[in-house]
Amino acid sequence: MNGVRAAADRLRGVVTQTPLLPLDWEGRRIWVKAECLQQGGSFKLRGATNRLLLLSEAERGRGVVAFSSGNHAQGVARAARALGIEATIVMPRDAPAVKVDGTRAAGAEIIFFDRATESREEIGARLAAEKGATLVPSFDDVDVIEGQGSVGVEIEAQLGAPPPVVIVPCGGGGLSSGIALALPESQVIAVEPAGWDDMGRSLGLGRIVPVEEPAPPTRCDALQTKLVSPLTFGALREAGARSLAVSEEEVAAAMRFAFGNLRIVAEPGGAVALAALISGKAGDVPEGSVVVVSGGNVDPGLYAEILAAEER
Repeated sequence: MNGVRAAADRLRGVVTQTPLLPLDWEGRRIWVKAECLQQGGSFKLRGATNRLLLLSEAERGRGVVAFSSGNHAQGVARAARALGIEATIVMPRDAPAVKVDGTRAAGAEIIFFDRATESREEIGARLAAEKGATLVPSFDDVDVIEGQGSVGVEIEAQLGAPPPVVIVPCGGGGLSSGIALALPESQVIAVEPAGWDDMGRSLGLGRIVPVEEPAPPTRCDALQTKLVSPLTFGALREAGARSLAVSEEEVAAAMRFAFGNLRIVAEPGGAVALAALISGKAGDVPEGSVVVVSGGNVDPGLYAEILAAEER
């Protein structure tokens, strides 16, 4: 917990303190932590900035490499630009254009790969070795996890007390494990897309297992992690975290709900925790609980299609 508090202090005034939006749900006041309003459109700026702030001057001079479908890419690119560090990002060719454009606009060099046939981890490691650069993982790194945990520190400060429950989107588990470390008194519910629930299956079995192949298609590109890390798995297991999986239809409904009731844009991966709430899968969530909307980087065409589907 001390590392998360230190990260929150380090990030104060550097990243945006995002709002807690009130939501009256089934007779109870629930709060929505709108990380979709963070700089770069997601919580990823927090972990990336914390990691880069801890680099030595020599390490900063050699640059950084990261791999990401888009949100971590933008977080690293933005943090690197602010600190004058060269950034190279490995991104899948099918990454949403809004995320590619945002990463490029932040000044990073982009190397594309085929998600189905190539390993982003191998490409990233090779590039880092060739450049002598520091590899900045999206979740398998203590400093990144503690940076993401600053979301939990903010939630407690904004509420004046730890919430009883925090429902959090989960891909590799950096955000959910960071929040678990920041809020040990809170019950954490980690939510994944159906068929990509490797964290949930791992917690259930007590050991890390990969996504079962063939993994189904999903619009939740930000949560397409096929194997979680010992760091994130261990933190969530020690915290006694629960896990849930939601369908594509439930995610789309949550995106429409976020727009219609909260006036915020939630990308598919950012909306899964809200989907768990409004679908009823999270169960009887207590008064004062928090739902994290972790990102809002969605291509306009897809977003329009999802919003319009309600009218049919």
